[in-house]
Amino acid sequence: MARVYLDWNATAPLRPEARTAMVAAMDIVGNPSSVHAEGRAAKGLMERARGQIATALGAQAADIVFVSGSTEAAALALEGRGLHGAAIEHDAVRAWVTEDLAVGRDGLVTLDEPAASTLQLANSETGIVQDLPQGLAVSDWTQGFGKLPLAFDWSGVEMAFVSAHKLGGPKGIGALILKRGLDVSARIRGGGQEMGRRSGTENLIGIAGFGAAAEAAIQDLENGIWEKVEKLRNILEKALDHFARETIFVGKDGARLPNTSMMLTPGWKGETQVMQMDLAGFAVSAGSACSSGKVKASGVLRAMGYSEAEAACALRVSLGPTTTEAEVLAFAEAWGAAHDRFAERGR
Repeated sequence: MARVYLDWNATAPLRPEARTAMVAAMDIVGNPSSVHAEGRAAKGLMERARGQIATALGAQAADIVFVSGSTEAAALALEGRGLHGAAIEHDAVRAWVTEDLAVGRDGLVTLDEPAASTLQLANSETGIVQDLPQGLAVSDWTQGFGKLPLAFDWSGVEMAFVSAHKLGGPKGIGALILKRGLDVSARIRGGGQEMGRRSGTENLIGIAGFGAAAEAAIQDLENGIWEKVEKLRNILEKALDHFARETIFVGKDGARLPNTSMMLTPGWKGETQVMQMDLAGFAVSAGSACSSGKVKASGVLRAMGYSEAEAACALRVSLGPTTTEAEVLAFAEAWGAAHDRFAERGR
């Protein structure tokens, strides 16, 4: 079998629709800020994509601000605000918040002041989904966008942000979504693009791919693709449980992303599992991909009350719309064989 990609939470493969849109955008010569015909053509392409993304998010096109990705969007939304946050947030959020919100063993966050807090929609490592309160100041929707039904205008959230490459768009493009009437102070100043919120000539090729990917992703969601992915995830966990009864599936009893399985097998380092599975032809991870290539014990699991030793044994498998049952079962067989070798060494 060819290599099997099971690390969709790190980044999703580029969708054909996004690739097609990006290739077409390469032939648009104009700058979106120019007033001549070529500039207007570029502007039209950009605004079409903005509309596609707004529709997918249940937001208004005027409230979408294009940035380089969720990390920049988090900085734009959070810098200087002194909001409360939890240790399970992505590092891009934790860099700007006071980490004082309690996290339960179930991965859920206790939040008393929504207007002074930030709370992620779904965790990239465990897949655990939070119940977002009305009036929440900022929310990271990076992992949930495209996998869960979303309606920003009805969410009660003041600001949210997303990244294209998590749903099959290109890397290096994302968006901040603002509640109508709110604004942010530009961190990148200059020509006043993006309604003065983020200067710099827009990444037209990336934006075109983002729009096409968002439209296709929502079509998948409406067509029930992620329900099929969830069934595959459950098949996977059942198969893995057969091989290793001692393995813990984090968040299994609560709301999770349909594609995500984080498991802990006591004594078996996640780093070792990642390398063994890579050699066997499977791409999986030990947690978030945003640590400069480092493999380390999950801070998310530590915040949930797991020990350092337990957290070091985490393995994350994340599936996608093109994942097949054959691939899932092949992974389970390879993982089970590696687990048998691990267990034999411990006897």
